Amino acid sequence: MEKIVVVGAGQAGASCVAKLRAEGFGGAITLIGEEPVPPYQRPPLSKAYLLGEMALERLYLRPESFYEDNGITLKLGQRVERLDRAGRVVVVGGEAVAYDQLVLTTGSSPRRLPEAIGGALGGVHVVRGLRDVDVMEKQIVAGKKALIVGGGYIGLEAAAVARKRGMEVTLIEMAERILQRVACAETSDFFRELHHAHGVDIREGVGLQRLVGTDHVTGAILSDGTELAVDVVIVGIGIAPAAGLAQDADLKVENGIVVDEFGRTSDPAIWAAGDCAVFPYKGAMIRLESVQNAIDQAEAVARNILGKNEKYEPKPWFWSDQYDVKLQIAGLNTGYDRVVTRVAEGARSHWYYKENTLLAVDAMNDPRGYMIGKRLIEAGKSPAPEVVGNPETDLKPLLKD
Repeated sequence: MEKIVVVGAGQAGASCVAKLRAEGFGGAITLIGEEPVPPYQRPPLSKAYLLGEMALERLYLRPESFYEDNGITLKLGQRVERLDRAGRVVVVGGEAVAYDQLVLTTGSSPRRLPEAIGGALGGVHVVRGLRDVDVMEKQIVAGKKALIVGGGYIGLEAAAVARKRGMEVTLIEMAERILQRVACAETSDFFRELHHAHGVDIREGVGLQRLVGTDHVTGAILSDGTELAVDVVIVGIGIAPAAGLAQDADLKVENGIVVDEFGRTSDPAIWAAGDCAVFPYKGAMIRLESVQNAIDQAEAVARNILGKNEKYEPKPWFWSDQYDVKLQIAGLNTGYDRVVTRVAEGARSHWYYKENTLLAVDAMNDPRGYMIGKRLIEAGKSPAPEVVGNPETDLKPLLKD
């Protein structure tokens, strides 16, 4: 009987094993995960779950019975110690688990503050796994002071939750503006104003020199010399691909596990998908950190293991919830040279162009603009920037042009 082993029980791993069964694979499937719970959604961790608005069971991607009913062996709470490519086994818990095809969906790890500047103090948190948030949630208390390090989407979402829970919140961003790496200045301006309106103290162009405290954090000294009293620190300074297992096994790794357009690594019996994988897209090698990519790429890998030979072509989309604003993003804005803004009836969207080619859309409380923009990008259609920027333009007919 053919054996497929999937290492990493997150969104990508769960999507891969489910698709293998849905496509008719009748061999043995084993899904190995480091956390002691079945695969679950991560995005709500920094939003609804941290706010106490979502129960643990609702986080699960599928009930645990799904895996048993579909003959999928779960090995949870276990870390793969070694990958033996020659013997085609992974070693976990001292046991050698054999594979014919191996899929690495190991995800990513949050970047942490160095211990030398107080990163190991109590009260210093990252937002990545269930355990991180369960510990953090007990310290998000009204009247206490929170410092958010990093002005990306994770940091801004954490700031919104902390304010909604009644904390005093200061957010620092070393770059010139929040969201500088991922969004245009117009989107940064929108979210800066939103957080200011909710009482968040945002300081841009300011880094962290060090945290203060004996066992638990009590303060922070910023790069401009400012000293703050602090009860909780939430760190959102990016993630790194979890590629150590692949690297130790001498697979090709460059900012992630390198795969071809089919999801295959430098070893033809090993595949990778999700946050950990870097793949070819429009003449470059990219790594997408999103739920959409984790699901779609993992399902493509499952089909290709079964012989479909379909090139993976992502259709990127992302989202973020902050206060009463839902941000939806379609496309990738890399290389944009112009941004067109549409505002109407509480909805706002920013459309990214490179010359006259539409690349991406940021839509704030504008589901219609998002859906039309997404469909235009996926169809390769680029309405003139002047047309999109005209508030009188009805966007829907542009799909037919």
